[in-house]
Amino acid sequence: MAEDTVTLEMQGPVALVALNRPTKRNAISDALLAALEDAIAQAQRSARAIVVHGHGPCFSAGLDLAEHKARTAEEVFHHSRGWHRVFRSLRTGRVPAIAAIHGACVGGGLELAAACHIRVADETAFFALPEGTRGIFVGGGASVHVARLLGAARMADMMLTGRALDAAAAERAGLVTYVEPAGAALPKALALAAKVAEAAPLTVLGVLQALPRIQDMAEEDGLFVESLVAALAQTGPEAQARLAAFLEKRAPKAGGG
Repeated sequence: MAEDTVTLEMQGPVALVALNRPTKRNAISDALLAALEDAIAQAQRSARAIVVHGHGPCFSAGLDLAEHKARTAEEVFHHSRGWHRVFRSLRTGRVPAIAAIHGACVGGGLELAAACHIRVADETAFFALPEGTRGIFVGGGASVHVARLLGAARMADMMLTGRALDAAAAERAGLVTYVEPAGAALPKALALAAKVAEAAPLTVLGVLQALPRIQDMAEEDGLFVESLVAALAQTGPEAQARLAAFLEKRAPKAGGG
C-alpha cells in the first residue's frame, strides 16, 4: 500500500483497517484513498468483520484540501465519484464494518464512518461537516448516507452553521451507536467485531444486502423482500443448527439470560 497511508492487520477473523497519516490528522489524500480501497478489498476476501480506525490523534479530519483546491469542476466530479466507489465497496461488501472513532471525525472522515454498519465513538470524538464554511459541498456520499442517519434538517444545520456534535449529541442524533470512555472506542469495536464475526453468513447477507434496499422500497415491496430473505436464512443448515441449540438450552437467551 502506497507509503503505508493505510495499515491492515488481521486479528483472527477480524481485519483492522487504519488510516495512517497521523501528522496530517489522517486527512484523506488520493494516495490514502487508493490504499484504503486496496485494504478494503483484501479485508473483504479474508475477514468475517472489519474495524476501521485512525492512527494518531483522531479518526480523520476529512478531505486533504491541499490537493483539492487545484482541481477543475470536471476533476472534482470524477474525484467525488471515486470516493463513492471506495466507500460503496465498504458499505455494500460482504463483510460487516465497524468504525472506531476518536477525536476529529470531520467531512470525508464522517463520510467514511457513515459507510460502516456500526459506529463506536469515545468521549473525545466530535463530528462536523465544515464544507459549507469552506465554500464547497460534500462529495463522499454524505448527502445520502449521513443525511439518512442524522436527517436532512440536522445535516443542513451542521453544513450551514459549522456546528459540531460531540459524542453524546451524536448518539442522541443516531449518528453513533455506542459511546465509550476516552481511549475505549477501539477495544469496544474489536469486541463487537468478534461477535459479528460469529454471525451466520445468510443473516449477514440479509442485513448488509437486503436491509438497506428495503429502506428504499414501498412498504409492500419491502415486506415481500423481508419474507424472501427470512425464507432463505431460516431454512439454511446453520440456522437449523443454531435453532436446535437454543431449543435444547445449549445457547444463551437474548439479553444474556
